[in-house]
Amino acid sequence: MRPPSPSIPEKEFLFTALKQSLRLDGRSPLELRPPVLSFGPELGWVECALGKTRVIAHVDAKMVKPPPERPFEGIITIHSEISPMASSEYEIGRPSEEEITITRMLDKVLKRSDAVDKESLCILAGQRVWHLRLTLHCLADAGNMLDCACLAGIVALKHFRRPDVEVIGDEVTVHPASERAPIPLSMHHTPFCLTFAFFPDPETSPVLDPSQLEQRLSAGLMSVALNAQRELCVVQKLGGVPLSTDEVLRIVNVAVIKAKELDQLVDTRLKEDWAGRNVELI
Repeated sequence: MRPPSPSIPEKEFLFTALKQSLRLDGRSPLELRPPVLSFGPELGWVECALGKTRVIAHVDAKMVKPPPERPFEGIITIHSEISPMASSEYEIGRPSEEEITITRMLDKVLKRSDAVDKESLCILAGQRVWHLRLTLHCLADAGNMLDCACLAGIVALKHFRRPDVEVIGDEVTVHPASERAPIPLSMHHTPFCLTFAFFPDPETSPVLDPSQLEQRLSAGLMSVALNAQRELCVVQKLGGVPLSTDEVLRIVNVAVIKAKELDQLVDTRLKEDWAGRNVELI
């Protein structure tokens, strides 16, 4: 069952406000809802909230035999699930278009961009590698689930620690955390996803981190994934709004600034969590 479409007064009110660079939640057009990161008792369990949008990410690892074509690389799989409690738009067993879009984008941002060093997940070439499984549960959809899910996923990967292993000949020994400190994942970079919404009236400026109403009334969305080092990973545009080169560059420049801010926030929150656990930072 799809939620009812916004009424004509709702549309007119939103478009009139946006023309004056005003948003219904009081933000400026290029202002991000402050991300809130909460960590669970397990390493690799993270809840991320952007306003009322909430996503839980969890990472677990197991040893498997690698495929013959990639004997020196670990395996990473991403599974995302949008619960019907997130919105009446979603149903169990029937992935919506948005769910498919989110899953594909997360695969590009977190997996194909080589955020995690897959070769570091190799234990014994051709015999044993780590298989990382990142599971994302979208609990509440108040707009822009993609950015929230991406942030939750990358923070969960940075928060996760795998068991230390010892290889002697062909024998692999896995040491429990009580014997040896677990090891962080080797990561090449930390990508963040930032989504902008565009509207039918060209005089209306684009907005960053759209709310659910803004997203539903937008004429197009553009998601930019990049890291704090200004390395562009993915650019995805949905919708038929034509954009000039200057407009795209302006959006990327805004995304660079926001990515640096998110990078600092993530580092700060991870350090606070480790300090609270009395775990020596590695």
